[in-house]
Amino acid sequence: MALKFAVNNSLSAVTSLPTAIPTGSMTLLQTQTASSSSTIDFTSNIDSTYDSYVFKFINMHPATNSVEFSFNMSTDNGSNYNVTKTTTHFRAFHSENDADTALAYDAGVDLAQSTSFQPLGFYIGNNNDDNLNGTLQIFNPSSNTFVKHFISTTSFNHIPADAREMNSYIAGYGNTTSAVDAVQFKMSSGNIDSGTIKMYGVV
Repeated sequence: MALKFAVNNSLSAVTSLPTAIPTGSMTLLQTQTASSSSTIDFTSNIDSTYDSYVFKFINMHPATNSVEFSFNMSTDNGSNYNVTKTTTHFRAFHSENDADTALAYDAGVDLAQSTSFQPLGFYIGNNNDDNLNGTLQIFNPSSNTFVKHFISTTSFNHIPADAREMNSYIAGYGNTTSAVDAVQFKMSSGNIDSGTIKMYGVV
């Protein structure tokens, strides 16, 4: 394999890299903003162009109190969101009154060969300042050989008996060798009152 060199004499003088050096750049493909939306669907631009796709959630605010923010995938351009999934979940939280803390596996949020929507955040409050933020990355969704792995990290206001900051870590795979070509997000009950989801392609 031939070595590639930047010809500039110092890092401060480097203006470009050789074309063979991958930069791992992210390309913004689509932005959708919720306004009392029942779902947010991404039904285009998910193809073999990129190795993985990243969705960024910004200030996702539910209309209904104490709900789940969840997603599912489609292999038929969004006609059905029912890909079979196996997932795992652990979370950390800290209550506002400093009374409760935890770092634990949570079997109540994972799935085992289920076509259900996968929660990415749960018991999310609908107070004016409550919201969820985070990311979801799906790897090689257009593969016709491998299952479709994904990883998600979210931060949100968790509303049990006391208000909490919750950090959820979810990973899993869509157990299909068909190409995934659409993704849907929704709350478990009620609308997505507001918030923005951006989809990026990652080289």
